[in-house]
Amino acid sequence: MTIDAPAATRGRGAFEVLAVFLKLGLTSFGGPVAHLGYFRREFVERRGWLDEAAYGDLVALCQFLPGPASSQVGFSVGLLRAGWLGGLAAWCGFTLPSVLLLLVFATFAPDLGGMVGQGLIHGLKLTAVAVVAQAVWDMGRRLCPDRRRAAIAMASIALLAAMQTAYAQLIVIACGAAAGFAFYGREGALHLRPVSAAHDPGIAPERQISRKAGALALALFVLLLIGLPAAIRLTTGPSASTGQALQAFDAFFRSGALVFGGGHVVLPLLQQQHVIQSAVGTNDLLAGYGAAQAVPGPLFSFAAYLGWMMSSAWGRLAGAALATIALFLPGLLLVVAALPHWQALRSRPSTAAILAGINAAVVGLLATALYSPVWTSAVHRPLDFAIAAAGFLLLVRWKAPPLLVVALCAAAGIAAAIGG
Repeated sequence: MTIDAPAATRGRGAFEVLAVFLKLGLTSFGGPVAHLGYFRREFVERRGWLDEAAYGDLVALCQFLPGPASSQVGFSVGLLRAGWLGGLAAWCGFTLPSVLLLLVFATFAPDLGGMVGQGLIHGLKLTAVAVVAQAVWDMGRRLCPDRRRAAIAMASIALLAAMQTAYAQLIVIACGAAAGFAFYGREGALHLRPVSAAHDPGIAPERQISRKAGALALALFVLLLIGLPAAIRLTTGPSASTGQALQAFDAFFRSGALVFGGGHVVLPLLQQQHVIQSAVGTNDLLAGYGAAQAVPGPLFSFAAYLGWMMSSAWGRLAGAALATIALFLPGLLLVVAALPHWQALRSRPSTAAILAGINAAVVGLLATALYSPVWTSAVHRPLDFAIAAAGFLLLVRWKAPPLLVVALCAAAGIAAAIGG
């Protein structure tokens, strides 16, 4: 990446980026779609860091790649504004508030005993039911608008029901990509919006990511994806702290590398990882996922909660940091790798066709997770169903803020527990 401004200027720019993203990290409730709206108001309308077309291209790129789209957009804005320090500042400012809030919850969660504590935990699990059901509903309508994509989603559900392998999600995503190419690749029916030849996708000329930097980022992504399992096999055993840390890093990194369609999809991917299953019970996992809906910032910060809960040998703070970095890292590496090539890549109809198939498969993946573990672990009686259904309707029909739904479901869970 070439930066023409002096280092001192870039440093001042990084502090400006940190301050702006820290404010956003403390106030951005509502999930990734809402985050992108906050970013547009802040960086296009208020500050003029990007024009409308540049911002639209940047959002399109990050939605095309696996990973947390809003965090990838924020990281890219910081990167293009103030260099590598700016990218780091943007990610830290947007992510750390939600990480710290979830660590506070993780600290007190084991002590939430009695009827009130049990009711609170159950209410958070019912929040997860409502939130994931809303995600399935919205993504199904948006990503499966025709019969062929609906068929891909249904076939994905059937494949996941039939397969018990740890690679089931990867197989389903690969099959979705192949089906999308087969259905749409030759038609050109899913062309992405063309990019003007005079307009590079959201990148100021003096701060363009070099092809060399993109190649290094892609090489690191592939090296970690392939090399981590080999490194785990070379450790002395699963009881060694180094081996446990490597297994945890690999589980979170691999999950982050497969997340298409938004942060909600990370739940089924993480839940299927053996090292997480063995360390964090389903009740704790869903309670943390429900709590993650109540905090501002990216949903991927849920990794900090899991890292804290599953860590013992290498320390809880270190475990939370390791899990958070590992889950975010693949998406950030891929956006750096793709930025220099995005204009050429997105002009190909086959790109949109493959993405359409992947997104339809993701709907099936999320629908399967809605049943297990989300529904089966939370809905045990008609009252549970009524609370979850009310939360779903508030989100879908009344467009209620997720924070309000979390509060109402938690209060209902507590009231139900006290009332017996």
